[in-house]
Amino acid sequence: MNPLKKDFLLDGELSFLNFGSFGACPRPVFEEYQNWQRKLEASPVQFITKFGLEALAESREALGKYLGASARDLVFVTNPSYAGNAIVRALPIAAGEEVLTTNLEYGAMDRTWDYYAEKRGFVMKRAHISMPIVSKDQFLKDFWLAATEKTKVVFLSHITSSTALVLPVEEIIAEAKRRGMLTIIDGAHTPALLPLNLRELGADLYFGACHKWMMAPKGASFLYANPQQQAWIDPLVISWGYRSAAPSDSLFLDYHQMNGTRDYSAFLTVPAAIRYMEENDWWNVAKRCQQIVRDWAPRFTEALGVEAHAPMTSDWLGQMFAIPFPTKNPVNLYRKLVDHYRIEIPVTEQNGNTFVRYSFQVFNDENQLQQLLDVLKNERG
Repeated sequence: MNPLKKDFLLDGELSFLNFGSFGACPRPVFEEYQNWQRKLEASPVQFITKFGLEALAESREALGKYLGASARDLVFVTNPSYAGNAIVRALPIAAGEEVLTTNLEYGAMDRTWDYYAEKRGFVMKRAHISMPIVSKDQFLKDFWLAATEKTKVVFLSHITSSTALVLPVEEIIAEAKRRGMLTIIDGAHTPALLPLNLRELGADLYFGACHKWMMAPKGASFLYANPQQQAWIDPLVISWGYRSAAPSDSLFLDYHQMNGTRDYSAFLTVPAAIRYMEENDWWNVAKRCQQIVRDWAPRFTEALGVEAHAPMTSDWLGQMFAIPFPTKNPVNLYRKLVDHYRIEIPVTEQNGNTFVRYSFQVFNDENQLQQLLDVLKNERG
């Protein structure tokens, strides 16, 4: 057993193969979270108006260093969907102009885009990505085939949710810039799963979660905006940051950071989460976990008689693998996995296909993957 397993507060009776949904917070980080909450309750006014804000600035500095971005260009938000909504609602796009994305995106963001497209009259173009994916070149060909002279914005996931694929965002960002298109990347799964340098990546807008693979408490995420794109992003909540009596040197931060009373203790734990990873050589931890994910992927596809939806290599797979698993009732399958077999794992649907997506983290062991394989063979009949 990995000695770091003791740091996690998970139910020991449950085989937790779903780190990708909400993460899990290690004990030292969770204790830091509770410490900040106690400080809030000990002095609510001073916390919310003074020393909590000072700690928030320090936390943004730590996150900026970790992500390769200026702290001035980052703002904490509660979840990636919040950040995505702030962007899409204010997006400078005219009726009839197009947003190019894929048919592999996260359901909540699909709904966000569709809602505002219907209200404002812009067009969502979802490139049909041929499955199974055979190569990066074919993916890029499928993607750009859907672009037209009306395409003004490119949006896609860095790592997809249902299919757990690492997409070639670097190449797409570079080509989009060459064509003069705005680039928006949903990086919910990326921080701490893959090395990420936002300056080098070059996306105009990028949002991600700290409460997934970075292991911060739930409700800690971020929005990054290139300075040239910050002015048009309206705050979702108008509050004291608008026409602030004590403005900072960044309207972006004023508008998006100060949006009413809330407990932002989760944001303040980000330095502790980064410190925990540094103290435990986390990139090597992640590398070992990712290798196990890739080692087991062909075992699942061969034993279940299904075809992988992409090459089972580091180009496409991170710390998750989505097993194609035909079933007539995904909801019932999920409930049976949890309630009967005590396996917490998502059963997802996309484009008429069903996937059972496993994550592998430091507290997992390969016996859990073998149990999952045995269960799926039994359920497949």
